[in-house]
Amino acid sequence: MQAKPCRESRVVKTSRVFPNDVNDHNTLFGGKLMSDIDMTASISATRHSRASVVTASTDSVAFLEPIRPSDSVCLESFVTWTGRSSMEVFVKVTAEDLRSGERRIAATAFLTFVAVDDGGRTMQVPPVLPESDEERKLNASGDERAEHRRMHRAQSQEMAKYLTTSRPW
Repeated sequence: MQAKPCRESRVVKTSRVFPNDVNDHNTLFGGKLMSDIDMTASISATRHSRASVVTASTDSVAFLEPIRPSDSVCLESFVTWTGRSSMEVFVKVTAEDLRSGERRIAATAFLTFVAVDDGGRTMQVPPVLPESDEERKLNASGDERAEHRRMHRAQSQEMAKYLTTSRPW
């Protein structure tokens, strides 16, 4: 398969923060942002694979700066690394104070998606071709993050063996 540039999977979504989007601290709900991150990242994965995708994991979400009602929120996502059927998607969240114009990185996230065919079987995805310095840096560290995901998944599977499904009430 021919490699695809990161730009072909790039998604940019900008929105405002409204009163129903904030918590008791008058900052954007983390869960609302996480939902937007997953939605944006899934579009990137679909653009890269041109197939149906499923979220395999949310590898990390780092909340770096609060997002306030006076801010706009810009999510930028793109595929940074691929395995055989998996795609790592990076999401950068930028908050912009709409009055002052000050912009800051408010959050970052890595998610993994798997491409599946109509029968639900995994399918091969093209490799990624990084072009910018940011893309190359993220791509170069992708193998390390993939290994960390494999170890974390194995630990989670081991832990699931002793978790119960009975109701405690």
